[in-house]
Amino acid sequence: MFTGLSAFPLTPLVKGEIDENALVTLIEALAEAGVHSVGALGSTGSYAYLTREQRFAATRLAVSAAAGVPVMTSVGSVNAEEVIRLAEDAQKAGVSGLLLAPLCYQKLTAEEVFSLYERVCGEISVPLCIYDNPATSGFEFTDELLVTLSFLPHMGSIKLGDLPADPAAASARVAKLKSQVAAGVTIGISGDAQSAAGLLAGCDVWYSVLGGLFPDYCLRLTQAALRGDREETRQLNNALAPLWAFFRRYGSLRVIATVAELRGRVAAPCLPFPLRTLAGEEREALERVMVEVF
Repeated sequence: MFTGLSAFPLTPLVKGEIDENALVTLIEALAEAGVHSVGALGSTGSYAYLTREQRFAATRLAVSAAAGVPVMTSVGSVNAEEVIRLAEDAQKAGVSGLLLAPLCYQKLTAEEVFSLYERVCGEISVPLCIYDNPATSGFEFTDELLVTLSFLPHMGSIKLGDLPADPAAASARVAKLKSQVAAGVTIGISGDAQSAAGLLAGCDVWYSVLGGLFPDYCLRLTQAALRGDREETRQLNNALAPLWAFFRRYGSLRVIATVAELRGRVAAPCLPFPLRTLAGEEREALERVMVEVF
């Protein structure tokens, strides 16, 4: 399941409660488009803001709505015991994989992060994806740690949060990782603005925010990159440059949630309080960009 396009949809909220109908509609559209997997309750899905009960309910809905498309869900929490409970819940809900970022309040050491993944991998029965996202977790993985973790049981993929801007350096890093990680562990890229470059550098999967709302376009980009069509990949990605600028400026969650509201895919406001979608001139500018791009 850890190849191709993994689409990460929003978890729409209304006054702090999950808008179940909107969530189901979003995921049904992903399944119909033919995405390779659904990343329910990623950062785009606001997992860190939801209660355990809400996360279980959303995961069950996602698995049902995905209609056979593999579903991965995040089990991240600052409390390790809660991580284990969330993993148990997710497996009961029928997920095909788990996503784990090493969330913390006190900054974690490499040894502490290894022990967290070691324990989780020892207690699960589905594949796990390492979520390398220092912007939200506060922890920066070294490649050496990623390689070591890849040999734990049930490890399935590594979701990279960053690659060198230089294409040759990016390709070299991906190639080195792929040559050293355990057999069967894939290398994925997130951070949508760099994902086309990551796929061209040899990554196996795009963990995509935009794919959660525009799966058809993102599938075209993913497929072009994976078959090595650099020209088509660049054309499709360059058309998204104005949108990537918004992602960099305001964060992908606020931007994609604003787009979903503008397109009528979710009710406004849809984010967990106190997060807000764009307003005023920024919202109008984003709306103009979306008309041009899509």
